[in-house]
Amino acid sequence: MHQPLVSILMGSDSDWPTLEAASNVLKDFGVPHEARVLSAHRSPASLRRYVAGAPRRGLKVFIAGAGGAAHLGGVVAAHTILPVIAVPIETKSLKGLDSLLSMVQMPTGVPVATVAIGNAANAALLAIQTLALHDRALQRKLAAYKRRLTAKNLKADRTLQATLRGRSCR
Repeated sequence: MHQPLVSILMGSDSDWPTLEAASNVLKDFGVPHEARVLSAHRSPASLRRYVAGAPRRGLKVFIAGAGGAAHLGGVVAAHTILPVIAVPIETKSLKGLDSLLSMVQMPTGVPVATVAIGNAANAALLAIQTLALHDRALQRKLAAYKRRLTAKNLKADRTLQATLRGRSCR
């Protein structure tokens, strides 16, 4: 496997079922990545060392998934100049709204891009778009992906229109 370019971080392995979607999208695009369980609260020194060593190891983007207090993305962003994309994990008590609000309320100077609750696939796509700024092969893959999205959407519209033509509208 090639040197990882994206790091998928989670504070608990219970976040993996959500973050696995990011891994799958990165795999589909051929983007080497790694996943780690490093908590902002339970293993802060290990997290700090990992983040500090990331540029030296060739990592370019972090995806940080967290639920509840959701400090992981912010703590990562505090220790790096690399882009950080946060994925709010749905929680039982507040359905992930607590996570989302924690992530989007970062102070000026410590940006963390945040996607929708549970939408790890979009986090991966944002990471890929970031990497594609300097990678023509990824640019071509993204363009093909967008064409497939368009084709799928237009096919759905044709199907709907055919269904509606078959009904009587009064």
